[in-house]
Amino acid sequence: MSPVDRSRIRVKAMLVALDRTGTSHAVTLNSPTLEHPDGYHRLIGGGVELGETHRDAMLREVDEELGARVEDLTPLGVVENIFRIDGVLGHEVVFLYTGRLDPTPPAEGATLTESDGSVVAVVWRPVDDEQEALPLFPAAVVPFVRDLTST
Repeated sequence: MSPVDRSRIRVKAMLVALDRTGTSHAVTLNSPTLEHPDGYHRLIGGGVELGETHRDAMLREVDEELGARVEDLTPLGVVENIFRIDGVLGHEVVFLYTGRLDPTPPAEGATLTESDGSVVAVVWRPVDDEQEALPLFPAAVVPFVRDLTST
């Protein structure tokens, strides 16, 4: 696996992938880092390519990583994510969406394949996640996700 170049600001499109009841959303379960020794959750999605809209990137990423389509794709907003991963500074501008995956990943044993070929577990995280032990990233999406409990 080649390291990610974090020397520039990256543009991303990410999805709050709700289950059919709207009470949970699919996230990746990521390995421990220096900053998060128990691991962390991250929204599904990825980078916007040159000449591609963020909406098209969202649809492409879900298809490439999960082999799924997105139903009811709805924009939520844009967040800026400045972070450290294993001590390395990163900076992203994230176009945030909500929608439902078709097919829906199973409750257990789901995975997605990253662009570098690595396989990452997909788990269901409660929308009302105040009791969740692992942090959700990008961190700036947390208020957007929690607001979904009131809709």
